[in-house]
This record gives sequence, C-alpha cells and structure tokens, in this order.
Amino acid sequence: MVRLAYFVSHPIQYQAPLLRLINADPDIELKVFFYSDFSLKAYEDKGFGRLIKWDVPLIEGYDYQFLNCCGEPKRQSLFKQPIAQDIARHLQQEKFDAVWVHGWSWFCSLQAVIAANQLGIPVLLRGESNGISEPKNLLKKTLKKVFLNWLFAKVTGFLYIGDFNRRFYKNYGVEEKRLFCVPYAVDNDYFQKRAILAHADREELRRSLNLDPSRPIILYAAKLIDVKRPQDLLAAYRLLSSDGVQEPEPYLLFVGDGVLRSTLEARAKETGWGSIRFLGFRNQSEIPAMYDLCDVFVLPSSFEPWGLAINEVMNAGKAVVVSDQVGCAPDLVKEGQNGRTFPVGNVTALADAIRWAIANSASAGDISLKQIQRWSYQEDLQGLKQALNYARVKA
Repeated sequence: MVRLAYFVSHPIQYQAPLLRLINADPDIELKVFFYSDFSLKAYEDKGFGRLIKWDVPLIEGYDYQFLNCCGEPKRQSLFKQPIAQDIARHLQQEKFDAVWVHGWSWFCSLQAVIAANQLGIPVLLRGESNGISEPKNLLKKTLKKVFLNWLFAKVTGFLYIGDFNRRFYKNYGVEEKRLFCVPYAVDNDYFQKRAILAHADREELRRSLNLDPSRPIILYAAKLIDVKRPQDLLAAYRLLSSDGVQEPEPYLLFVGDGVLRSTLEARAKETGWGSIRFLGFRNQSEIPAMYDLCDVFVLPSSFEPWGLAINEVMNAGKAVVVSDQVGCAPDLVKEGQNGRTFPVGNVTALADAIRWAIANSASAGDISLKQIQRWSYQEDLQGLKQALNYARVKA
C-alpha cells in the first residue's frame, strides 16, 4: 500500500472521477490537499462572464483536506494567491510515501515540492505545458529555463498528459526513464452513457431549438473569448455558403458565454441567416446532449494546453476539427480519419476542414469513439502506478 498525497489548487470537475478511481484502488491510499474551495460555490468566471456553479459532485468518494492558507483563494496574479502554512507538518505527521503535485503556477505547489524534498519524499509532477507557446523574449525565456531546471531537479517522476507535453519535458532535459504516461482524460463512461440517454430525446431537443432534422450541425462549446477564436469559426461558416448570400446547409451552434458574445451575435445578424444560434452556457450535466446533437465539433483556439472538450465529444462519436495550437491534436485527432487539424487563424483552411468533417461525419465519428476508448482513466491509473513503483525504487 502506497500512501499518496496529491496537491492541487481546487476541486476540479474533470479530476473528481479520477480521484475516486484512484481512491478505490487497493494498492493506493490517497489523500487530496486543496488550496482553495472556491469551485464548490457559485463563483464569477471571467471567461464565461457570469456566475458558475458546477452541477456534478466534486469532493465525493475520496479523502481530502483544505489547507490552511492565507492570501487570495483564487490565483488572481503571481503575487495574489494562496500561501499554505502547514504542508510540511501534514507530510511528516501522516507519513506519506509519495507526493503528487498538479502544475507549478501556484505557490502552494512549489511549497509542496520543497517540503517533500526536505523530508526525503519522492515527488511526481503533472502539468499541462505543451511547448506550443514558448516565450520569445530572451529574458523571459532564460528565466523560465532557470526556474524549470531548478524545479525539475526536485522531481522524481513526470506524469505526461500527451505527446506535446512529453516533448516539452524532453526539451527541458528530462530523461525517458522519468516519464510516465498519465493522459488527460475525462470520465468516458459518464459521457458515453449520457450521450446514449440524450440520443433518445434528440428529436425533442431539435424541435425545441427549431432545427430541421435533415440538416447537419456544427457545434462550438467553449468560452466566447479571444483565445478560443470563435470569430474564426463564424468567418469560416460564412465561406460554406454557396454564393455568400444563401445560408449554408449546416447549422452553427455556439454553446457558451463570454465577452465576445454580443459582437458575434451582431456579426451573425448581419448575414440575415437563421442558421446561427447562440445557446448560452450549459452545465456539465447538460453538455452531453449538445454533443449528441451535433455532427461536427470545432475548437479553433489560438492557445489550448489540451482541450478536454475534444475528449468529451469523441465519447459521443463525433467528427472533430481543431487548430494546430490545441494540445490534444497529435494524440486524439487522426488526420483524415476522425477529424482534421488546420493552421490557427486560417479561415479558409478551417472551412475546408469543416466541409470534410461534414462529408465524413459518420465514419469519422465511429473512429472517434474507438480512439477515445484507449484514452481513459484506466490508463491514468496504470501510468500513476508505474510512476509510484519507480519512485519507491529511487527513494
């Protein structure tokens, strides 16, 4: 039995099912330490531009504790975030065999790494960095390299989430033997079951949205903010018109909210088409019905460390189109099979990719569903155990 302490900023909807799975494993005794509880209550999400309260359980099925922290409960900036007062005491008193830290952008995470090192406890690190957007400024680039070299020297094992993330660690000198695949995954069973349930009510949902059942549907489900580039999708959609006047055959549905919504709605209104809909924010329990409804899902972001919405929609068996700045692209999007990748900002290439995805939506969707079966929490648990075994040998 390995006693594992996991340090993470706050309860996260994507991680809760994984933590329950790890906790249920007879070989691991897990305790989770959170820096803040802000996600358990309704909170203002600047990206969505509204109050958010998740409607799925976040802290059930595993042992957890909120650290005694001072400072802001959310990471507002580098110098406005929680600072823990008792990490070393917890590690020493509860005699953990390993420490697992999520990311390195929180002071508390660095505190956990330093405390574990001082106590001789091996550290496992899992982060989202993918190397796609590295600093161009020489000073920033140098400072980042100095900091990561310092941090990575204190880490026993690295839990990489995908191919870009693995390459990132390799580029910073991490040896292959210290790398373990713990892929960024979602609760596949949950999303598949919810999609199946939603399928039975698909026609009713179509009627409620006044959608012609004979027309395909393009779906965008993310914050309506600049970095997600929903404006590119709207521009590409206009290119799907046969003459620039007639509305395209597919519908375009925007699910989500954010600062760009009013601008996008104004641009959509200029077309005079009734095929563009803005459906607002949908919570976790509602989103599988949106996935089931669509034929093609598009994520055109200019920066996306991973893009878990792609995992989710693949569980509904759908074709996917992503920009080349989406971190999951090399792992989940098989070019010309279950989807297409396009150069970010290239609206013409995005339109071409959407045309392909609509024409091949059935076969691409089948491949998506098969592909995502091999990218699950079970692989996460297996990779974590391999890393823990390695850490015990090195301890």
